[in-house]
Amino acid sequence: MRRFTRLYLDLDQTNRTAEKIAAIERYFREAPPEDAAWGLYFLTGQKVKRLVTAARLRDWAVEASGLPRWMIGECYEAVGDSAETLALLCAEGGCAPASAARASDEHVPRGTSDGEGLSLGALVEHRLLPMKRMDPGEQQRVVTAMWASLDEPGRLVWNKLITGEFRVGAGKRLAVRALAEVAGVSAAEMEHRLTGRWRPTAEDYLRITAPPARGISRVGADGREEVISDGAARPSQGLDPGRPYPFFLAHQLLAEPESLGPVEDWQVEWKWDGIRAQVIRRDGRTLVWTRGEELVTGRYHEIAADAGLLPPGTVLDGEILAWERGRPMPFMALQRRIGRIDDQPRLFPEAPVVFQAYDALEVDGRDVRGEPLSARRAMLEAIAADAAKRGAAALRVSETLRCAGWEDAGAARAGARGRGVEGLMLKRLSSPYGVGRTRGDWWKWKVDPFTIDAVLIAAQPGHGKRAGLFTDYTFGLWDRGALTPVAKAYSGLTDAEIAEVDAWVRAHTVSRHGPVRGVAPELVFELGFEGVQESGRHKSGLAVRFPRMLRRRADKAAAEADTLDTLRSMLRGAGG
Repeated sequence: MRRFTRLYLDLDQTNRTAEKIAAIERYFREAPPEDAAWGLYFLTGQKVKRLVTAARLRDWAVEASGLPRWMIGECYEAVGDSAETLALLCAEGGCAPASAARASDEHVPRGTSDGEGLSLGALVEHRLLPMKRMDPGEQQRVVTAMWASLDEPGRLVWNKLITGEFRVGAGKRLAVRALAEVAGVSAAEMEHRLTGRWRPTAEDYLRITAPPARGISRVGADGREEVISDGAARPSQGLDPGRPYPFFLAHQLLAEPESLGPVEDWQVEWKWDGIRAQVIRRDGRTLVWTRGEELVTGRYHEIAADAGLLPPGTVLDGEILAWERGRPMPFMALQRRIGRIDDQPRLFPEAPVVFQAYDALEVDGRDVRGEPLSARRAMLEAIAADAAKRGAAALRVSETLRCAGWEDAGAARAGARGRGVEGLMLKRLSSPYGVGRTRGDWWKWKVDPFTIDAVLIAAQPGHGKRAGLFTDYTFGLWDRGALTPVAKAYSGLTDAEIAEVDAWVRAHTVSRHGPVRGVAPELVFELGFEGVQESGRHKSGLAVRFPRMLRRRADKAAAEADTLDTLRSMLRGAGG
């Protein structure tokens, strides 16, 4: 636990990428496999499901420390992070008597009653995970025992782990780069090893970090990676053969497309608004993985059934779309099936889905990602044509556009919204299929966002580094003479602009509801968003997608802001 807490502090106290990677690499080199496995689990963004609510933790802190509830609430508003607030208050108020550390010894291995003396693996497996089966009283004894036996940084990490809110100042990509150095493999290879399902065990960690085998490697017909040396083949790494490949991601095109060179060097296709996924057919199994590394085969029955018609050793990249009458349905239709663990037949007529494939990553058991896009596209079309002959209706190939010049591409982009798509994808025909977001070969050229002028009507403090500042805003539009809430946004302003709005909110507060302050309806902001749809969960009856602040409209009075009818007209124009 001390080693992992030290890593947390090292990552939190620097903004330098090289220093973060060095700290992570040092942790993996020093930690035993059973600890490193859990460290990797948390560093790559995975977490244990929330075991205790923040509200219950505050109740236990009040009871253990004797501090008044209002003080904890005030401190939270200043700090902006519940886990950090309680870690600090325990230092001041002593949230548990020293004897509490002995109250839950039955939940840990003998001789490890001191929380700081526990390894990360022991802490997770003998204190954290057993809390799933405990009643609130037992949970309270374990939590307060840990508060008593850990120092302030240790309490902070512990609180974040039990609330499922563990975030650290390093993304998955930095962890991948550090672990690649430890294992002596490329970052791309490590990304592949970590894609899909693996368990935070010493055994899986050792397989993930195994040094590269000597010889020539390939992917066999059954989907397993093999190493060929002196004419003999043997399995490599022992990892799950059903794992997907790391996804290749595009950057937003901000320059003029002419800066990319001749349009003939590029594949131009629609940018679909669905769920990015890979369809895998290996070893007699059919799997559908999302970009978020979620296995969703059972949720999309039509796609899984048709993918079973693909030849063995096939992996396709594409998009899951709700599809009707030859065009995509609004994303809201797809949302009806996103949260389902398994398909329900009654949903099929309402939201039929297709897999719009746009790349081939593995063909006949061979990894073809290193081949140029033009060659992979030809393979994809051949595979799709053969599947169509077998009756696969839910597997489609993404349409490419023939453009004589960038003017033609611009005209197609201008009409994208009417087709129910987000714009265009521009992919260099000579490009390999990379890993992650690599600049230069794939670009997304999205349509300009929808915009409205809305009035700021409420604000609340942010979290983490934004704690103590009013940074999360609620905006309204006029409807029958009153302002109706339509969107919440917290991104788009500079630090200087946030400070200015924060001061204004404090000076113009007209009501308070917990941390939320209602403000005088005077400030107008231009909001941008990707789409609008009907919603019974919102007072306005409408919901906007990905709202953000584009600028403050100091030139407009609140009375000049847009109306709810403006938003409704956008819904109609988008085919909603």
